[in-house]
Amino acid sequence: MAEAKTLAVTARDRAGKGAARAERRAGRIPAVIYGGKVDPVLISVDPRDLQRELFAGHLFSTVYTFDVNGKSERVLPRDVQVHPVTDRPEHVDFLRVTASTKLAVEVPCNFINEEECPGLRLGGVLNVVRHAIEFVCRVDDIPQHIDIDLTGLEIGDGVHISMVKLPDGVEPTITDRDFTIATIAAPTIAIEEEPTEGEEGEEGEGGTEADGDEAEEETED
Repeated sequence: MAEAKTLAVTARDRAGKGAARAERRAGRIPAVIYGGKVDPVLISVDPRDLQRELFAGHLFSTVYTFDVNGKSERVLPRDVQVHPVTDRPEHVDFLRVTASTKLAVEVPCNFINEEECPGLRLGGVLNVVRHAIEFVCRVDDIPQHIDIDLTGLEIGDGVHISMVKLPDGVEPTITDRDFTIATIAAPTIAIEEEPTEGEEGEEGEGGTEADGDEAEEETED
């Protein structure tokens, strides 16, 4: 379940685009903490710390604790704005949360027991339909990932949400259908085409005509 992690942040005293650009020039990423019926708090984060959390794949399902001017803030990342060309993070939104906060959050899928999947052993391919699933749960119940068990699946089989054991208090936001998470697809085999008899015959006829022309030229000489 969700465990609060610490992340070093620095308080900002100015808002606006100019102040945000100044933070970026200084090598930091501007951010804001909002929600909880409390005034927003302006902060900045180290880009290396943010990139590390992004690459880990659990940023939006991880609760963080910030120390801002001696005050503890418990937050959940909700949005990262990136540069349209470089894809570098330019701004982060953090939502204040408490143990009773309930919200929708995307949780990554973790596929397990591939060695116990007959379809994969026979050369099948794991076709991932959903790399993450959106759930509704309390902040303290957010799982770091959802295990998708592939045990016993044959080629052509699929994994649906009804087949997944979910932690208590965690429910998918899609409730009107038994959606697919992944399938075991048949292997793709490239078949080399062989020349047909007609193609071979045409080549042979062409060779005969050429020989005949040469014979006629020799006769005329």
